[in-house]
Amino acid sequence: MTIVWTACAFLSGALMFSYWLGLLARHNLKHVGDGNPGALNLWRAAGYRTGLVGIILDFLKGYLVLVWILGFNLDNTRIQGYALIPVALAPIVGHAFSPFLKGKGGKAIAVTFGVWSALTKFEASLALAIILAVSVAITKLATRGKSISSSADGLQVVIGMLLLGVYLYIGGYVGAILWVWLGNVVLIAYKHRKELAFYLTKKQPKPGGE
Repeated sequence: MTIVWTACAFLSGALMFSYWLGLLARHNLKHVGDGNPGALNLWRAAGYRTGLVGIILDFLKGYLVLVWILGFNLDNTRIQGYALIPVALAPIVGHAFSPFLKGKGGKAIAVTFGVWSALTKFEASLALAIILAVSVAITKLATRGKSISSSADGLQVVIGMLLLGVYLYIGGYVGAILWVWLGNVVLIAYKHRKELAFYLTKKQPKPGGE
């Protein structure tokens, strides 16, 4: 059954709501900003109302499918032990490599929040939100309120995910949950590879990337 649940979770994550909302609003998100077909570019292209809808839908496609599979109770779930790993990662993989966009999906931030909300009853997602908010506040102070580059945004997200791992470990989460975190970090880092490369090459990522 693990294969069936993983396939269901992958399909849920692969639904590119933000991209489709952008098309309904007559905006091809692949031609907006960095070309990411996700909720942030939807916000930029179609406004905050449509952007918020995209964020909520991208969150829910990671959250609801896992709540359905796990029953919101990891102690009495149909998925046991390390079988949880592929099921939990599947919505993130589905969004990042959506077959509906020929494998060129989004950066999987909103769906990541959805997954961790389901896995930890919002604890880890709240911790991640606080980590990222503090990081943004510090950056704003350091740059005196100036807008920051997409490279800096990408670096903040990756560092935030790494710090989430510290929080999970200190909080007593072990085994499969930490493996899910590790897989999530790898996926997030890969989807932000162009932004991260800036700190090695000092060249800003070109528009039109994933």
